[in-house]
This record gives sequence, C-alpha cells and structure tokens, in this order.
Amino acid sequence: MTDLDHRYPGPETQSYGPPSGSLADLLERVLDKGIVIAGDIKIDLLDIELLTIRLRLFIASVDTAKKAGIDWWETDPALSSRAARDALAEENARLRERLDALEGTAEETTGAVR
Repeated sequence: MTDLDHRYPGPETQSYGPPSGSLADLLERVLDKGIVIAGDIKIDLLDIELLTIRLRLFIASVDTAKKAGIDWWETDPALSSRAARDALAEENARLRERLDALEGTAEETTGAVR
C-alpha cells in the first residue's frame, strides 16, 4: 500500500449527500434565520414584452419577520381583527366629519337650527 491509499478514504467510507438531520431541525433553522426566494417570469413575443411577473417570497417566523421590519399582517383588515376594527372606526370618524360639514352647510343656506 502506498501513502496515497491511507490519505484518502475509499468510497465505502465516504458519505455523499446532505448532512444528516431531521426535517424539524431544518424547518427550525429556516424559520429562525429566514429565507428569501426571488424570481421573475417574463413573457415576450417577437421581442415585445407582454407580461412581467416579479415574485418575492420571504419565509420566516413572525419574530424574525418583525426583526426584518415586516409586519403588514398586523395592519391588513383582512388578516387582523384589530386592524379591521381600527379601519371601521377611522371610516366612521371620517363619515361623521363629512356629515357635520354637510349639516353645517345646510344650516347656513336654510338658516335652520338643529
């Protein structure tokens, strides 16, 4: 045997492929660190751009997303009941202001008293 034979292990001792670990470990790591997947879809016809779709996907836990400055789900009325209540209260306040302004205008033109 030569020195070469001792330095490099044979194929029976080498392991190929990803390091062993469970799917739960991988998922925990992805959610903890976050992962970004980006891609573009472009449809051209005779060198004329017809459609471009840009896809961006950010996979992370809520805490990791907040650290990255992403919290749109907290302000979207379709996803948050608190945001829906806030949006409804804001709309109600705007409508009351408009109603008061319209009633004030009507009183001025007719001279009526509430």
